[in-house]
Amino acid sequence: MTKFQFLNQLNSSLKGLSSEEREDILQDFEEHFANGSVEGKSEEQIADSLGSPNQIAKELLATYHLEKVETTATTGNIIRAVWAVIGLGFFNLIIVLGPFIGLAAVVFAGWASGIAFIVSPLLLLIDIVIYPGGFEWFELFFSMALCGAGIFITVGMYYGTKVLMAQFLRYLKYNVSLVKGGLKNDE
Repeated sequence: MTKFQFLNQLNSSLKGLSSEEREDILQDFEEHFANGSVEGKSEEQIADSLGSPNQIAKELLATYHLEKVETTATTGNIIRAVWAVIGLGFFNLIIVLGPFIGLAAVVFAGWASGIAFIVSPLLLLIDIVIYPGGFEWFELFFSMALCGAGIFITVGMYYGTKVLMAQFLRYLKYNVSLVKGGLKNDE
């Protein structure tokens, strides 16, 4: 593969990045080709030593999306980061998607139960309007207790969601580092 073919393929694989970021990356790889030619290597040898442009683009996109999640942790950014990491390899489909679905289910269930507990007094009021003769004081106090528990659950879920997102982001970064070449031993 020639330098032109390599850079073209890399550029087309980096569609998700802005033109400035793509130009910076392409310039870095042009420098690799320039340094390799100074050492007497052919363009094909340099391209072979760099690896597949598609795989390089997948790794760069995964890193980009992970950095974007760190700066702006929105649901869309998290999902894009998860898909970018999954795109690094088939093995990541199981290693990343499984924990992501499990974590999302736990977070959703926590928020749903907290909110349901908070609105329990409203549901009691609706029940009283529909069946006025069925009112019992125990139900009122129990729904108020559930509302208080719901407030504690939602406050806990607020902080728990932040911690779980940060830990999952660390997990994604760890996974990307493994795919990029494994962990380096500092001995």
